[in-house]
Amino acid sequence: MEILQAAAELQARTEKWRQSGQHIGLVPTMGALHEGHLQLVRAAARENDVVVVSIFVNPTQFNNPEDFRLYPRLPEADAALLEPAGCTVLFLPSVEQMYPQPTVLTFDFGPLERVMEGAHRPGHFNGVATVVSKLFHLSRPHRAYFGQKDLQQVAIIRQLTADLSFDLELVAFPTVREADGLAMSSRNRRLAAPDRAVAPALHAALVHAADLIEAGEPAEAAQQAATQLLAATPGITLEYLAIADAQTLQPLTGAARPGQAVAVCIAAHLGGVRLIDNVVVQA
Repeated sequence: MEILQAAAELQARTEKWRQSGQHIGLVPTMGALHEGHLQLVRAAARENDVVVVSIFVNPTQFNNPEDFRLYPRLPEADAALLEPAGCTVLFLPSVEQMYPQPTVLTFDFGPLERVMEGAHRPGHFNGVATVVSKLFHLSRPHRAYFGQKDLQQVAIIRQLTADLSFDLELVAFPTVREADGLAMSSRNRRLAAPDRAVAPALHAALVHAADLIEAGEPAEAAQQAATQLLAATPGITLEYLAIADAQTLQPLTGAARPGQAVAVCIAAHLGGVRLIDNVVVQA
């Protein structure tokens, strides 16, 4: 496995691979890797000739400076995990490499970004779209791999890929969970023991709401029931629990249509650590 830090070097490698007919898989990450990331890398290795994994804690997608400062950074440990998973090149750029000058371009994804994460983290998806666009241009992948835990991010990147005609396939993998149901996340490392103990309640609340949706209950009733469940769990501060159409991510009202895919999404704080998760069900 080769480690590159210069954007120009990555661009030169991927251009050479493209010209020789090799297929490139890209796995963009912010590091502090876990099994969810490694599943993406292994899939990319199975389906492509070469695999680029980027690790870059992107400052433009953080609207909370403290969250950016505290985000786990473990490049040596991450590198040790990546090589046996099938990574060909680890791209470890600095902020100066990714942003040689301040960006003035802004993205607007319309209703897709005005709900959930977009509503609670102003500017977040502009930062995501900017850095992902840069990574797509630098690595020129045939396939790019993302985790479904970031459901809204996947929808935003799918829209970005279509609108800007990126010549690649977007591959989304199901959320990988701990044995107790907690979605794997780099931020889990920051949970104190008491908060880690109650964190599985987030998934339990999502499943409870999803079961009610599948049973034909109105979205409002399912949302209220899941919210009450979390309110009875000490240590959890709910930011939002949203029930939405899984394609448009717009809020669902009333009962779901037969066959409609519905997403139940959550963001909550545990001891100062913000976690997100979602469950998608078919009504």
